[in-house]
Amino acid sequence: MSQGNTGVTSQVVNAQACPVREVLDRVVGKWSVPILVAAAHGPIRFTELERSIDGISRRMLTLTLRNLERDGLLVRTVHPTVPPKVEYELTPVAEELHGTLLKLTGWAERHRVTIAESRAAYDERRGLVDA
Repeated sequence: MSQGNTGVTSQVVNAQACPVREVLDRVVGKWSVPILVAAAHGPIRFTELERSIDGISRRMLTLTLRNLERDGLLVRTVHPTVPPKVEYELTPVAEELHGTLLKLTGWAERHRVTIAESRAAYDERRGLVDA
């Protein structure tokens, strides 16, 4: 262990990271990001979300929406019409998160080629490249 890390144990790291990991796991889940991005353009209906997110099942969309609502990232509004009209909208916390997601995706786009090149070079150095 280096001098700068004296006293840092895996228990300390895990205890501090656990709540953050739980939030990040939910926020950057496979379906959460596309839902948050779609809802960032204003209130959106369930069927619009379902159509706009390729590969998501109705059940997974429902579960993810409930979790995002539970986490305080979406507001679900039921309009008293026949049939009922249900819309989802970002909360202020989710709007802030959306800005962060845009920065992260921008970073990923700017650096994806560099990362791909680094992976290829790493694999080549270790003989992991198919001949």
